[in-house]
Formats: sequence, C-alpha cells, structure tokens
Amino acid sequence: MAIFRAMSRLSRAFSTIPSHPLRVCIVGSGPAGFFTAEKMLKTHQEVHVDIIDRLPTPFGLVRFGVAPDHPETKNVINQFSRVAENDRFTFFGNVTLGSSVSLSELRELYDVVVLAYGAESDRVLGIPGEDLNGVYSAREFVWWYNGHPDGRYLNPDLKSTDTAVILGQGNVAIDIARVLLKPTTELATTDIASHALAALKESAIRKVYLVGRRGPVQAACKTKELREILGIKDLYIHVKEDDLVKTPVDEEELKSNRIQKKVYELLYKAATSGTSHPSSGQRELHFVFFRKPHRFLESDERSGYVSGVNLEKTVLKGSEPGKQIAVGTGQFEDIGCGMVLKSIGYKSISVDGLPFDHQKGIVPNNEGRVLSGTNKDQAVVEKGLYVCGWLKRGPTGIIATNLYCSEETVAAISEDIEQGVIASSASFPKPGREGLLQLLDDRNVRVVPYSAWEKIDSEETRLGSLKDKPRDKLTTMDELLKVAVD
Repeated sequence: MAIFRAMSRLSRAFSTIPSHPLRVCIVGSGPAGFFTAEKMLKTHQEVHVDIIDRLPTPFGLVRFGVAPDHPETKNVINQFSRVAENDRFTFFGNVTLGSSVSLSELRELYDVVVLAYGAESDRVLGIPGEDLNGVYSAREFVWWYNGHPDGRYLNPDLKSTDTAVILGQGNVAIDIARVLLKPTTELATTDIASHALAALKESAIRKVYLVGRRGPVQAACKTKELREILGIKDLYIHVKEDDLVKTPVDEEELKSNRIQKKVYELLYKAATSGTSHPSSGQRELHFVFFRKPHRFLESDERSGYVSGVNLEKTVLKGSEPGKQIAVGTGQFEDIGCGMVLKSIGYKSISVDGLPFDHQKGIVPNNEGRVLSGTNKDQAVVEKGLYVCGWLKRGPTGIIATNLYCSEETVAAISEDIEQGVIASSASFPKPGREGLLQLLDDRNVRVVPYSAWEKIDSEETRLGSLKDKPRDKLTTMDELLKVAVD
C-alpha cells in the first residue's frame, strides 16, 4: 500500500520542481537503475539523469544474471535502450563508485543520488571446508557462463568429476543445473560465453544434486524454470517418494499458494512417472529435500579439493502455513562430488559514507530514502540520497519487481521535491554531469559513453553471427575497452 500512497502524490510534484534542472545520478545500470531513470525522466520534464556503472557495458543483471537460454527475458533491454536515447540521459561506463568517484563527491555534484548497484558479493554458510577448491558461489558460476569480466578466469573444473552438488533450489539453482545438464548443441545457439560453452562441451558431469533444507511444498523455484529442467531430453529425474508426503500444515500451505501447488504437482509427477533407475550413460538430476549442509569434505587424493558434502537431515517445525522452519535432527549423510555450487543468496556491499545494515545486507531506508543512525526510532533521513533494487530490499524478486521498487523510490523523490527537501538555489546549481566529467578527466578515468557501448554491442552481434549466435560476448575489460575506444 505504501507504493500506491506515494504514487498518488506524483502529480503534485510538477509545480514544485527547483528552478534549475534537477540533476540526478543513479549508480548501477541494471533493471533497478534503468527503471528509476525511465520513471524520473517521464515524471519530471526538466530532470537530467546520469547513470554510472563500473563496467563498460550497461544492463547489469539482464546481461550477466539471466540464463543464456532465456532470451525472451532479455527483451527488456529494448526498453532500456529507448531510455538511453533521451537527450536528458547520459551513461557513464567504466566509472566505479569508491575509486573513480566517492559517494560524498557524487552528493556534492548532484541534487539526487540513487544507489541501485545491486548485490555483487555472496552470503556464506560459515561451515568447515567452505574454502576448498571446487566450492563456488552461484554468482561466480553464473558470471562465468554469462561472460562477466570478473568471472572470465574462474575456470571451474568440469572434467575431474561426474557429480555436482547445488545447495539451494531457487531459480538460480535451477538455471545452473540446466546449464550443466542441457545438451551443448542447444546452448550453442544462445549468447552463452564462448569459454563456458567450450568447457561444457568437455564436461564430465553427468549427475547433479539439488539440495534443499525444506520439502517439495516449500521449493523456492518457479513453475517455468522447473518445467524447463524436467523437460530436458533423456534426463533421469529422481525424487524420493517419502519426501513427497505432505503434513496437514503443508496441505494448508498449498491451498493458499497456487505457484507452490503447481511446483509440488510437477515434482510429484516427475517422481512417480519416470523409471526407477537411470539407463547407462543417462544424465541424472536428483532433488534432495530435508537436508542442510553441515561441512564440506576434503579429498584424500587431492589435498585442498572438495570431495563431497556432509548433510544433516532436517524436519520442519511450526504450525503456521508458510512459516515452517527446517531444524536439524542430528542424523548425517554424505554425497560424494567434485564440485559444489552454493546458491544460497547474493549479498550487497557497502561503500564509504553509506549507512548499511550488515546483518540484512541492505541500506536502511524508508520507501527508498536512506536512513542513518543506529536507533531505528531516531533514524535521520539522508537528504538527497536514495536506494532502489536489491540494495534497498535484498536480493529477491524478478526483473519486473524492480519496476515497482523504482516507482516507490521515485515517488519518495517526488514528494521530497514537492515539500522542498530537495532544492538548491538557482544562483548556485549543482554541477551535475559537467562536474562529474571534469572530476573524472582530472583523475584520468576513461569514461565509456553509451555510444561506445553501441560499438561493443555491434561487434558482439557481428561475432555472434559468425557462430549462429545472437551475440558472442567480449569477456575481458581489455577487449571491451579496446572496442569501445576504436
């Protein structure tokens, strides 16, 4: 309801825009950043919006998070590209918050700063063996196969083991399992990074375990992703029938959640309609429920490398539908493997001068307004500073969730304009993009404008056409910058 209350005030904001064009800087060019830019440009006809991003390429999660075999999800890039064509918009690629320019400097340069740089770190389990070779975060692996420059040299060893364990059963976990198990002939026509495709062609992995703390009723994936992986040709699916037994609380949970009910039905059908054993050479997908990782096992043959996961059996406690929690039973079992992928959640990182809740991994905020102070009841609003996206609400939701999130933040900005919270004298307007360009030039920061991204885009498309792919991504900063400046 807070979104709708705030949005109702948007129409009153037009008459109270400051006498000079409002200068807005958004940090992060993913969905949250572009949706915020789009809404600001539409709502305020005089506003100038700049987006900065540490990479030379825009679109963040859409480019580097969406699975390569989900091209339809990436169509939102067309919408963002139209935003970039607005003459009141500027993209500053290859500009890093913290090193290229500080948060305090941005706040001096702009009337409004919106932080939308997402989550570029990982939650940790904090259990023994987590630092063993062969244990990766889902983010690292997704960045690797999606061609993120930071993931280019991950080089996961797919040849030394036939078994991978994925901890987590959400959409990202399902995406990873699908990439590992799907025929590479089908991946070859996507925009998957060429180095990842080459490695997957030589992969020895034939068996993937998807491990969840709770049961099939609480599985975190959505029906679309589940249908896709269950539909992979010649894939053996295994679910223990005992895990499919529902409690009365489970039954109540399914009554109130249509998506969870469909997920359960799909899992039940997969468990009861397939063969009892895999055929020779058949790839396998095992759904493991009611298990949580206790420790990672080190190989006796290869010191420093993972050889398996020790799991503790769990039971669900709680009588309220949707709020059952997994509790360990003290019973343990091992799954042998040579690779583990932790799909347990992304984590945002802070920068100097930014209030941050390290426990929740978000910036304390009220409808997008950044709050400072340790006492929630006495929190102080940081004038002109806002958040949107994962940094605001945590790493949850789909791309479209950022649209509603940005609407709430823009509504807060508009209300603050209306009430005079954001205003500066016409005699001393903030420097905005001109000031930022001067500062970056003084520091010899090579700015990549949107026109240079278009060169990268054109070259990737050209290279992809040679391989019957939509694009062949440039995956190192050197390659990207070389094309950008040529």
